[in-house]
Amino acid sequence: MAALGKIRSKGTFLIIIIGLGLFGFIAGDMFRSCESTGRERSNRVGEILGEKIGAQDYQAYVEEFVECTKITAPQANDDQLRSMAWNSFLQNKILENEANKLGITVTIDELNDVMKQGTHNVLMEMANVTGFVNQQTGRFDFNAYQKFISEYKTQRNANPQLAEQYDKIHKFVLFKERQLREQLLAEKYQTLLAACVLSNPIEAKFNFDASNQESDIELAYFDFKSVNDKDVKITEDDLKNKYNEKKEMFRIPEEIRSIKYILVKKVASAADRAKLNSDLTKFAEQLRGGASPETVVRESRSNVAYLGVPVKKTAFSNDIASRLDSVAVGGVLGPVESTVDNTLNVIKVIAKNTLPDSVEYRAIYVQGKNNEETKTKADSVYNAVVGGGDFEAIAKKYAQNGAKNWMTTAQYERATSMSKDDATFINTLNNLGVNETKNLPLAQGNVIIQVTNRKNMVDKYDVAVVKRDITYSDETSHATSDKFKQFVAANQSLEAMEKNAKKAGYDILEAKNVLTSQGSIPGITNSRDALKWVFEADKNDVSEVITCGANRDEMVVMVLTDIYPKGYMPLENSEIKEYVQNEVLKDKKSKMLLEKLNGVKSVAEAKAKGAQTTEVTQITFASPSFVSALQAREPALSGAVAATEKGKFSARPVVGNAGVYVFQVKDRRTLDGKFDAKESATRTAQSYMQSLRSMMQELYINANVVDNRYLFF
Repeated sequence: MAALGKIRSKGTFLIIIIGLGLFGFIAGDMFRSCESTGRERSNRVGEILGEKIGAQDYQAYVEEFVECTKITAPQANDDQLRSMAWNSFLQNKILENEANKLGITVTIDELNDVMKQGTHNVLMEMANVTGFVNQQTGRFDFNAYQKFISEYKTQRNANPQLAEQYDKIHKFVLFKERQLREQLLAEKYQTLLAACVLSNPIEAKFNFDASNQESDIELAYFDFKSVNDKDVKITEDDLKNKYNEKKEMFRIPEEIRSIKYILVKKVASAADRAKLNSDLTKFAEQLRGGASPETVVRESRSNVAYLGVPVKKTAFSNDIASRLDSVAVGGVLGPVESTVDNTLNVIKVIAKNTLPDSVEYRAIYVQGKNNEETKTKADSVYNAVVGGGDFEAIAKKYAQNGAKNWMTTAQYERATSMSKDDATFINTLNNLGVNETKNLPLAQGNVIIQVTNRKNMVDKYDVAVVKRDITYSDETSHATSDKFKQFVAANQSLEAMEKNAKKAGYDILEAKNVLTSQGSIPGITNSRDALKWVFEADKNDVSEVITCGANRDEMVVMVLTDIYPKGYMPLENSEIKEYVQNEVLKDKKSKMLLEKLNGVKSVAEAKAKGAQTTEVTQITFASPSFVSALQAREPALSGAVAATEKGKFSARPVVGNAGVYVFQVKDRRTLDGKFDAKESATRTAQSYMQSLRSMMQELYINANVVDNRYLFF
């Protein structure tokens, strides 16, 4: 009891202690929860339709997109491809969301039907790379595709010589299949949208007449330029009212920032060029002297690997391909400069032969415990095959299926490297005749190859290329960097830069509308670090010197000049203000000119008041009139002419884009052509579809896209 009483006497103290303990427990959970949420947010590359986009998942998507797209567009810029990947990702997410609402899907059967037809542009791109081409129709070969997919793992494991090529083709094929499904879904959505845009016979007849009735007029006009701008008074209220009237034109779906910057590119000096030319002259002499092409290309650090196999001319860049036929077999050309990619080149044509573009073959791989056992087994298999044995039955004894496969030049001609075994295997296939069999020893065993078919004989070239960028030395790099950094240090404001840039040999450039969704800054390649600075800086901040450029060979310093939050571009923006001011100017000038035409009842009366006159012919309601005297298109004039009877003078003046007009309709005629209600209705509906081009922009705005890519990539 005494103990209980003691505890009671300390009750308040105990409550405080317990309360603090509970607070610590809850606060710890809250801290861990906030920490976890913070990590999750820091790993978000963006958001669309409320869905968070993880940086790692998105990076994997971009890498696959860039890698697979470069197979068909090897010269594509990485910044452009990353931007294309983002736009593709967003468009697919938005369309998928819209399609789900409407119950639109692409089934496996629909996908297979399109692939069987083999005419879709995505399939033709796939066929050009993989060789899945029906030799009779020239279309995509669905059967060859199915066979490759079903036998991919088996053939990859059974054919180590081509395993890397199999992996690349497999990845490319799955990418294109997904791309095909996405395009089919988009086409379905667009078809449904088009079906919702209708016309009717009355409207169709009106539009037919609008296109087939031509008018000739005598025109009197006052050019807006005839009124001096200084004679027009414009107030701030005028600008504000016009801005509010046109405000929806100035809507921006995301924050926009503007910069001024100086961009400096490191380039090779005369000494650098002379040194490179000397090096390539040495490599050219080595090739002329019969040195190993593989060794020379490797030691030269060439941009183009030597594969040791014949490839088509299209496997080379245009500057190399265009010179191949001018070099004799065994001959060496160079050093020669290519301005297209800023390189110095040496070319040796080792061989030129007419070989099959596609080879069908089957193979059995043999490996024993040692070289002797491997040779014995391989000889036995070879003799059995040559003796007329069943190839597939023999293959099954070695746990292989012996199935026929097609090898196309496209599968290996753009490889960045190739082992000696790979080159030996490919060269053997290229040179074997139909039904010819070869026992081919390789490093990891022997392979019994039998060629069963050859198609599409083409010219192939075995070429060694030494291609080196004409780039700067370390000395040149340091000198360029030091000079630029000294300039930036001495000019830490936009005013100072603009004053002194020309004297230092630099130009001030401008990027007015920089968006995070662009993924880069227009005019600056490889600009992730620069873009990140732009969206973290305050107005008038000056950046440090930032490295950029496709090869990290450029430097940039930037000044943040403007920040425009998501919503509407303000009137204070110079471009917006100029546009609004011109619109107000046009309105006020038109009022002044309308007063001059007040009470005018003929072209002659308008001319008497100072109007210019001309004739305009072949005016239709369906297209804007073109007034050649003012070099202006005038849609309003077309409408007014159509509403005025032949021989009549215009009831009231027309305010156009370049002036104010009155006219008399001199002639009107109907062109040859028979009205087809169905065809005209279809054409009318299609014209309305043009007005829906902004649909994706509206869907994009409604998707509430958040773009944080600049923080990651």
